[in-house]
Amino acid sequence: MSTTAPPRIPPGIHNAIDYERQAAQHLPADRLAYIAGGCGWDQTVAANRAAFGHWAIVPRLLRDVRAGHTRLALNGQNLPHPFLLAPVAHQRLAHADAEIATARAAEATATCLVASTLSSEPLEAIARAMGDGPRWFQLYLQPRRADTLDLLARAESAGYSAIVLTLDASIQLASRSALAAGFSLPPECTPANLAGYASAPQPALQPGMSRIFQGAMAHAPVWDDLAWLLAATPLPVWVKGVLHPEDARALQAAGAAGIVVSNHGGRSLDGAPASLALLPAVRAAVGPHYPVLLDGGVRSGQDTFKALALGANAVLIGRLQAYALAAAGALGVAHMLTLLAEELQACMAQAGCAVLTDIGPGALHPNLPSSPC
Repeated sequence: MSTTAPPRIPPGIHNAIDYERQAAQHLPADRLAYIAGGCGWDQTVAANRAAFGHWAIVPRLLRDVRAGHTRLALNGQNLPHPFLLAPVAHQRLAHADAEIATARAAEATATCLVASTLSSEPLEAIARAMGDGPRWFQLYLQPRRADTLDLLARAESAGYSAIVLTLDASIQLASRSALAAGFSLPPECTPANLAGYASAPQPALQPGMSRIFQGAMAHAPVWDDLAWLLAATPLPVWVKGVLHPEDARALQAAGAAGIVVSNHGGRSLDGAPASLALLPAVRAAVGPHYPVLLDGGVRSGQDTFKALALGANAVLIGRLQAYALAAAGALGVAHMLTLLAEELQACMAQAGCAVLTDIGPGALHPNLPSSPC
């Protein structure tokens, strides 16, 4: 199967989530298993999706929503809708045009794109494809601070307006489903941004040392690294990978511009709670005005409404982005975003919410488990 999709919307796409089904027709089985999977037994991947089913949306009557819209201000930028394209690595796995196609879709829909450090295309090329569109750069701290500084300078020069520091991926276990499918990263997906940078030196382990604590975690970021980064760039720094309310409060106090409640799409710690499940506690910890985004499991406008009701300002779209890219390239990603926006608008209208700030916890009702007969 080719990963180059035809320039048309595939038949049978009625909702954004339909791209998940379509992707299977355009991706080799091993690539699909990698994109769809997380780590370990994929428990957290499943939990992210299941969490949205725990809530129902309550319709309201006789509400005037004729002046309704989904606009918001985020990071000092005015955006038409509360969807951001999450930093999805190795996009050439899904489509030959990789992040260039995604950037064109983002530009066409005025969607903020968060470009990954591990992108298949250089961050400068992604920025050129976006024109004047809003863009942020997701950062992994590099083993040498000089290389991190170079990435920051490149991002600033290319017009990225924020840094999204990912802190929850210092160690990742393989996905059993991807291993079973025989997946390995092909050479054409080598991260373009890291060419010429030093790789992390492998520590020499003495007898009795751990491959995890003294090995894989030897270069993991600590609080001093965050303080250094905040002082090293004039760009606002968001932190992605937050689940614990105490971490959220500490990051707020440290000067992070905002946080992303995320479990790395289930790719970090298998068995971690769903991002949505911990969103209300994180929002309570940082107060009503601090910017909070949600990442993990969003597949529809209804999912987005629930995330906003539970405390998010906006959501990041990850796997659905890759599925749409695989199925129809730039056109697919743009179409998927348009469907998400319309689904959210329909949900808001029926729930009596004319604007995003009308959406709150009172718009939801818990879905109670069914009692046995």
